[in-house]
Amino acid sequence: MFAVTCTRTDRDDPASGLTLGEVPEPKVPEGWTTVRVRATALNHHDLWTLRGVGIRQDRLPIILGCDASGLDEDGNEVIVHSVIGTPVEGDETLDPKRSLLSEQYDGTFAERVAVPRRNLVPKPAELSFEEAACLPTAWLTAYRMLFEKSGLQPGSTVLVQGAGGGVATALIALGRAGGYRMWATSRSAEKRARALDLGADQVFEPGARLPERVGAVMETVGQATWDHSLKSLRPGGRIVVSGATSGAVPPADLNRVFFLQLSVVGSTMGTRDQLGRLATFLAQTGVRPLVDRVLPLDQAAEGFAALERGDVFGKIVFTPPASG
Repeated sequence: MFAVTCTRTDRDDPASGLTLGEVPEPKVPEGWTTVRVRATALNHHDLWTLRGVGIRQDRLPIILGCDASGLDEDGNEVIVHSVIGTPVEGDETLDPKRSLLSEQYDGTFAERVAVPRRNLVPKPAELSFEEAACLPTAWLTAYRMLFEKSGLQPGSTVLVQGAGGGVATALIALGRAGGYRMWATSRSAEKRARALDLGADQVFEPGARLPERVGAVMETVGQATWDHSLKSLRPGGRIVVSGATSGAVPPADLNRVFFLQLSVVGSTMGTRDQLGRLATFLAQTGVRPLVDRVLPLDQAAEGFAALERGDVFGKIVFTPPASG
């Protein structure tokens, strides 16, 4: 079958480890099944893997990709939950030994992928395969950040740092549909304008003084925006962190944290049940993932290059070749 594989890692030249071509069919352990992939979405996780972050060298080569929608062995339309782990108190993301597809097990950038049976979620008929493929990483992360971790009720004001990425665009769209007042920042005037079109109430340049302090900041950028995130919070406010693409060790500014009684909450991915509820939320509300572009899987290098340049607003989706 055709697949996109990481065969080597290079921090400075990640594309050099990208290999496209034929690979063996997936092995299916007991309790697992296969999904015929109809669409699969690109994430920063895939780019980090090519840079050697979060992957053991002895696991190479490995098929990339965390997200997929497709058909199960019985022909049912499904979404793949990409967290492989044992639920701890009903939450597999709390398993310290958990992994994502493409870390320990081959991922979704292929015609077929093997996954645990319990990781399959029914795909609502209202969602296309391309839309559904966007959900398991970026949109599920955003759903959990906003509706579980923020601690805010609808009507509250939320700041999203770095509008344009998959999680950020998902946060804006979900927050708008959920009744939150969504503010967003971006260095790009074009992306700020598109964030308004997506449902943001106001947009700002990075570091800008806000009209008022917010109840929560959704933080995926990290070091570059951390100081602004802290200064943007009202007393008792909360930063929800699910990523740090610009660096993971910003100055903590602990005096501000304790004096204003701020909270910093970590969030990663979401549970299988949350993925199911997210899919239902989209079917009920009419909200749809913003797809930046759809490319054939054999043109995956083009998508990786766009992601590395930051030339993306929404999600890049790949479609594997038709297979029987």
